[in-house]
Amino acid sequence: MRLLVTGGAGFIGSSFARLALGAGHAVTVLDALTYCGNLANLDAARDHAGYRFVKGDIGDKALWPALLSDAALGAPFEALVNFAAESHVDRSILDATPFVLTNVAGTQVILDAVRAYGERNAGRAPRFLQVSTDEVYGSADDGKPFTESTPLKPNSPYAASKAGADMLVAAYHHTFGLDTVITRCSNNYGPHQFPEKLIPLFTTNLFEGKLVPVYGDGKQVRDWIHCDDHSRGVLAALERGASGAVYNLGGSNPAENLAITKLLLKLTGRDESFIAHVKDRPGHDRKYLIDHGKATRELGWSPRVKFEDGLAETVRWYREHEGWWRAIKSGEYLKYYERQYGDRGGSGT
Repeated sequence: MRLLVTGGAGFIGSSFARLALGAGHAVTVLDALTYCGNLANLDAARDHAGYRFVKGDIGDKALWPALLSDAALGAPFEALVNFAAESHVDRSILDATPFVLTNVAGTQVILDAVRAYGERNAGRAPRFLQVSTDEVYGSADDGKPFTESTPLKPNSPYAASKAGADMLVAAYHHTFGLDTVITRCSNNYGPHQFPEKLIPLFTTNLFEGKLVPVYGDGKQVRDWIHCDDHSRGVLAALERGASGAVYNLGGSNPAENLAITKLLLKLTGRDESFIAHVKDRPGHDRKYLIDHGKATRELGWSPRVKFEDGLAETVRWYREHEGWWRAIKSGEYLKYYERQYGDRGGSGT
């Protein structure tokens, strides 16, 4: 297929782009290269014949008509995968505005563009896949894993913005007949993750001999999935998912944050004196549990990466790619686009 991947310079989007290219699909990445977009994540794709990069904001309405009908492709996009999002809960607590603008309004702009394209082209609109999160379900305090029929009950501004986007996607499928699919994943980990999330932040802090800040008692439970398993699930849903369907993608590895922290201490050769318990964040969900049975039954997908192996490989990657994460912590990575594409402005190929 010819795919347009929004947010493809981010952690999970770049993992998906690399996977899709390896599977024989042509991939155009659209990314605004905000703080969490990093073109270095796509270095492995740069020389691939099917890869193209376009710099742009999903909320820019003027961008979409030309992009979706780009004659340079030789044929229209067959699917659009929306990874573009503001995704860090802590940032959403400090200021929810970018989350509403990107996650809700930005998704609506894309949906309108896809719908308009279909109306101009005899209904041949690309399939739209929305990449979402298990956080839209709230907290699994009753110990029951989330299924696709679990009511949405988001508790953070980030989760609320993703739930709003999901509801828009469902509404455009119902009202306008768009071919849509929604995937909801659990907590991701792996190489190339921006070092503000738990695993890369703690790993790089420990490499630097710094303390790791554990919220509250550290007993919050998350289900961890390797980014490559997540990407395989998204591709399976894109290729084989039913129109209008929702698929949960989980790693089958629920664990407490404190337990993950202690594993990272062991892998980096540090002891528990590096743990600093800090005040818990407001409205912190206690537990996420996810049931991916529907994805297994209908898509033939299940996670493959054993958590202990994936975590060790992830820590090893950060150890071997110190320049990558130090460039992020210093801000040097923000100059990468200019070094690659100079003054050409809107796109690079």
